[in-house]
Amino acid sequence: MNELVPPPGTSGKGLLDRVEDALLPLINLVFLLLMFFIVAGQLANDPLPELPGTSQLEKERSPEADLMVRADGTWQVDGKTRQADTLLAALDEPGEDASLRIAADEGLTMADLETLLRLLEQGGYTEVVLLTEPGS
Repeated sequence: MNELVPPPGTSGKGLLDRVEDALLPLINLVFLLLMFFIVAGQLANDPLPELPGTSQLEKERSPEADLMVRADGTWQVDGKTRQADTLLAALDEPGEDASLRIAADEGLTMADLETLLRLLEQGGYTEVVLLTEPGS
């Protein structure tokens, strides 16, 4: 049977030479992958989005949320404070394709948030996105 790799003594090359010959295709592959990612990174001309909290304008405006929860536990929809009995009527109907966006104040307690989430669950909301501001 014909051997694919000749015995060490018959190839005429030492062990180090054979290891170097085996590593050359691997080095070429790594170099080609590196070049691919360098070129692919240069092709993306889309600017990076502005990081939260970096612009003064973003600090002045409130987040685009369907429901805002203040630190004292009050709920606001469209700038108007709502109570538990009028909250669900003021919000859009729950849908499968859109989730309810809630902007929560950093001082909000977990108990207040849990009360709100239970009320929303009873109203049929299954998907909720909680928006927060990064700490300073």
